[in-house]
Amino acid sequence: MKTKLQKEKEIEVLHKEFEEAPNALLVGFQGIKVADDERLRRELRQANLSYRVVKNTLAIRAAKGTAMEQVSSNFEGATAVALSKNDPVTMAKLLTKWAKASPVFSFKAAVVEGRAIDVKDIESLSNLPSKEELISKIMFVLNSGAQRLASATAGVARNLTVVVDQVRAQKESQG
Repeated sequence: MKTKLQKEKEIEVLHKEFEEAPNALLVGFQGIKVADDERLRRELRQANLSYRVVKNTLAIRAAKGTAMEQVSSNFEGATAVALSKNDPVTMAKLLTKWAKASPVFSFKAAVVEGRAIDVKDIESLSNLPSKEELISKIMFVLNSGAQRLASATAGVARNLTVVVDQVRAQKESQG
C-alpha cells in the first residue's frame, strides 16, 4: 500500500503529464493478456505516445485544473490513459486498431486538443490522415504551384528568345 507522500507524488507526476499532453484517450482494458498489453505498450512507445494504468482516485485528483478534468467522471473500473503531446490521429489509429482486435479493450473518453470529444468520434479521428501525411500533401500542393510558376516564367523567357531570334533573322534576310 502506498503512503500518503507516495500518492501525492504520483498525483503531481500525473498532473504534469495531463497538463503537457493536450490529447488523451481513456481506455478500459479489463481482461487484457499480459503479452498483449506489453505489445500495445511497445507500439505506443514507438509512436512517441505514453500509456499508463492509473488508479482512478489519484487520476481524478491529478485531472483538476487540466483538460482531463472534463472526462474525470470516466475514471471508473480498470482504466489506462494514453497521452499524446503532438498527434491525436496516430494515437487514435493505434488504439482503434487494438479496440477492434481485442473485445476486452474499450474506449471510455477522449480529449483532443484540450477538448472532450464523444467516444464515437474516436473512430472518425482514426480515419483522418496523420499530421505527417497532411504536411506532405500541403507541401506537394505548394511545390506544384511553384513548379508551374517556374515553368510559366521559363516559357515566357523562351518565347521571348524565339521572337527576338525570328526578328533578328528577318532583319538579316532583309538587309
